[in-house]
Amino acid sequence: MQFLTRRPDGESGWPPGAPAAECRLPFPDRRAAGRQLAVRLGHHAGRDDVLVLGLPRGGVPVASEIALALEAPLDVFVVRKVGVPGHEELALGAVASGGARVLNDSVVRAYGFRRREVDALADRSLQEVLRLERAYREGVESVPRAGRTVIVVDDGLATGATMRAVLAALRGERPARLVAAVPVAPVGVCLSLHGEADEVVCAATPEPFRAVGLWYRDFAPVAAEEVGQLLRRNRRRFVPAGSFRKRR
Repeated sequence: MQFLTRRPDGESGWPPGAPAAECRLPFPDRRAAGRQLAVRLGHHAGRDDVLVLGLPRGGVPVASEIALALEAPLDVFVVRKVGVPGHEELALGAVASGGARVLNDSVVRAYGFRRREVDALADRSLQEVLRLERAYREGVESVPRAGRTVIVVDDGLATGATMRAVLAALRGERPARLVAAVPVAPVGVCLSLHGEADEVVCAATPEPFRAVGLWYRDFAPVAAEEVGQLLRRNRRRFVPAGSFRKRR
């Protein structure tokens, strides 16, 4: 078993004081994985500038446990792939919360898309992002990210493409630090994120990897209702009154 992290001082290895206990795989479920990952993020506990972002839907139960352990607010960051028409599995790019857009320039050139065609496809995906945000947050505005330490959490990475798109999108919101955190991923994928995030924490990097779901005993789909419930529970515990507002 291998473990990776990059410390805030830029050195490799465990953050000062963090235990190097081995993860037990497979994880029982996403919330158990979140508790194990939270141990490796303990150097962020008790700070008032930390924000935990879960990637819906599977990343939110993991992120919820981390937010609980760090005593930090929890929010969601929605990202949707922009697929090539007729070949939707091929990513033309991605759009994310706040209207951020990341394009795969090589695919755009290879298929000869014009700017207005790309804009139309991206706008369609962005409407779905906005719909999902409204559903998950139930009309409550997002937590401001500028100047904060933002910890982005998913339930695992296979290729890292979604996480890279999210990190690129979040850079435009001027966080003080970006942290990518996942319970399990291939070692090469974790290493590839070091150029995108200020800190990368992968609790377990088993080889051969094959698929994220293999490393969980319970990897059932997460319902939208559960995402909303976890966000509401966090707001009651950790978000000061007035930090969130209902959209009018």
